Amino acid sequence: MKVSDVIINCLEAEGVEYIFGMVGKETLDLADSLSNSTQIQFVNVRHEQGAAFMADVYGRLSKKAGVCLSTLGPGASNLLTGIASSKLDHSPVIGLIGQAAVERNHAESHQYIDIVKLFEPVTKWSTQMMDSLTAPTIIRKAFRLAQMEKPGSAAIVLPENFLTQEISKKPLPTPPLPETVPVMETLKAAINLIQTHKKPFIIVGNGVLRHDTVLEFQTFINTLKAPVTHSFMAKGILEKEHPSNYFTFGFTENDEVLPGIQEADLIITIGFDFVEQLPKKWNESKTPVLHIDTLPAEINEYYPVKIECVGNIKQTLQSLNQLGLPDKSWAPYGNLKEKIRSAYQINPSQSETINPPFTIEQILHCIENVTSENTIVISDVGAHKVAIARTYQPKQPNRLIMSNGLASMGIAIPGGIGAKLACPQDPVICITGDGGALMNFAEIETAKRLGLSFIIIILNDSMLKLEVQQMNKRFGGSYGVTFGNPDYVQLAASFGIKGQKVGNLAEFESVIKVFLQTQEEIFLIEVCIPN
Repeated sequence: MKVSDVIINCLEAEGVEYIFGMVGKETLDLADSLSNSTQIQFVNVRHEQGAAFMADVYGRLSKKAGVCLSTLGPGASNLLTGIASSKLDHSPVIGLIGQAAVERNHAESHQYIDIVKLFEPVTKWSTQMMDSLTAPTIIRKAFRLAQMEKPGSAAIVLPENFLTQEISKKPLPTPPLPETVPVMETLKAAINLIQTHKKPFIIVGNGVLRHDTVLEFQTFINTLKAPVTHSFMAKGILEKEHPSNYFTFGFTENDEVLPGIQEADLIITIGFDFVEQLPKKWNESKTPVLHIDTLPAEINEYYPVKIECVGNIKQTLQSLNQLGLPDKSWAPYGNLKEKIRSAYQINPSQSETINPPFTIEQILHCIENVTSENTIVISDVGAHKVAIARTYQPKQPNRLIMSNGLASMGIAIPGGIGAKLACPQDPVICITGDGGALMNFAEIETAKRLGLSFIIIILNDSMLKLEVQQMNKRFGGSYGVTFGNPDYVQLAASFGIKGQKVGNLAEFESVIKVFLQTQEEIFLIEVCIPN
């Protein structure tokens, strides 16, 4: 059996269902072996960056490692952004990357770059196969590392001369990942720490979603009754009307939750990743911290940890709930929750029914009102992402997908493909600005070819609005951040995709309702946002 066949057998043993990528000369044998697989579907994409984004979102939603494929040189470098994004957002992703034969590795050579070194800073593990007999070991280690806490990406570089060699190897076993829990002494110390403070404030992060720990967290909060704020990527863990829900924090400007955090005498972080917001931004007063996470705390002066509960978050919260939590109900000064609601425009204003404005916030209210609980919304990066983080309230956890670690523009459209393949029965809505839309617009052809069905909303204002706002504030004007746009509806039509341009809220609501009733194909809505 040739090495490329062994690799595909190993991927099947890991439970891989899809590989997103582009075939090149150095991966022809791998593609040939993949063509014989009855378990894995190869999704040939239009750009390697799109492949990595698809694998990222698929990994987040399926709880499996997403897999992407590229060839050497420019194929590898195109893959880099999506691989880096998956590392910082803690999505399990495996990158399979073709490479020149090893005899070309030691001299200047056509399309050759040191891919291992290129990917080392943006992966948990980057390696090159140096012996064909090691193929099963490398595949198993890569999947294990990518899926272990905290999840991330791994890159496997495959020199073309090894893929054709004949070996007799089988996939390695795939035992469950090891899990740890804090010792009872630590858990009791955590309970005691909470008891000795009057005003604990909870920051909940993406780790709670990764560990499927929503029910345990809700039990924890329903007993403790202290205020809770979500990181961007954790939205939906608490329902909108939950009395402890103080919505979202982590904004560069106008973060309305900060007064509540600053009033607290204890901060409890649960599954929170620093990559979303450094403690210096929200804990200038250096309030003591109870750290509940899968890994030890990265301690600094603005993160003064008193107790660390390190291990499986689900089991940790189960144990704390069983030990008996005190009632620590309190409300931050000055009716803060209502101030946040108003500032973040979480509830529609009464004036909407009389003269509805056409803003991203009102579009988000409409989406919230007309969609089902299982609807997945994918946000691209831009000014609209800030609005989504503030205003939009998903009805269930893990139904809002954002890139918030690397914050990569261009993720929404390929992310919609990954989401629909991971959750084929769930409605998917991709929201992108005109800045991010054209970065991976070609993947609409991929989605069309796959027969997928989801909505693409493009917010058209012919500018990088966030940068315009920031430059106007700093310099009194902007430069280099405006551009022209195509007619997106006509562009979509050239791909065989239906679309409609809307200019007011009533039109938008009518169009999105019609699509949600049928959900038979991809539909593009071009929203003309007034400047």
